[in-house]
Amino acid sequence: MERLIVAENGVEKIAIEVKCFNQNSDISEFHSALGQYINYSIALAEQEPDRILYLAVPYNTYETFFSQRFIEAVIERNNVKLIVFKPDDEVIVKWKN
Repeated sequence: MERLIVAENGVEKIAIEVKCFNQNSDISEFHSALGQYINYSIALAEQEPDRILYLAVPYNTYETFFSQRFIEAVIERNNVKLIVFKPDDEVIVKWKN
């Protein structure tokens, strides 16, 4: 379920990079997700500067992996906007700018 979703609501435009973190190594998957996020943000800044980019991650991964001090620092330093979701319920539980 890894994909890029774009949506619009009136004048608000967003793009969401959805990552499942279902590989063996969360850190490896995080590196890949962060690289894609940075690339997408650069491309969006060039082509659609009014579209806001988010990285969507599963709730369990957010609670365990994204709560680590180093990962929090990387997210903050790179200005990554997060959406935390529960895949089974298909519910967003947190938007973090």
